[in-house]
Amino acid sequence: MSAEPLPGFEVPLHRALTQPILLGGAPRTVAIANGTLAAAVGLGLQLWIPGLVLWIVGHTLAVWGARLDPQFMPVFARHLKQRSLLDV
Repeated sequence: MSAEPLPGFEVPLHRALTQPILLGGAPRTVAIANGTLAAAVGLGLQLWIPGLVLWIVGHTLAVWGARLDPQFMPVFARHLKQRSLLDV
């Protein structure tokens, strides 16, 4: 194996094409769903404090999950779809 790259097998790739889209550190879909749910509780039910607490806790958990694995939501969705084969 040579250390030199072979011509034609390497292309420049922008970093934005490989990183997930995050809103405030949380995955985009989770952040939107969390904000919508918190707004429904806070504005729709007029429960301001529980809506704010729901948003803070939900966003904090989403950011924590995204720091561990930026693809944690697709992995979790796949985990829920697959049945357990080696369940003891």
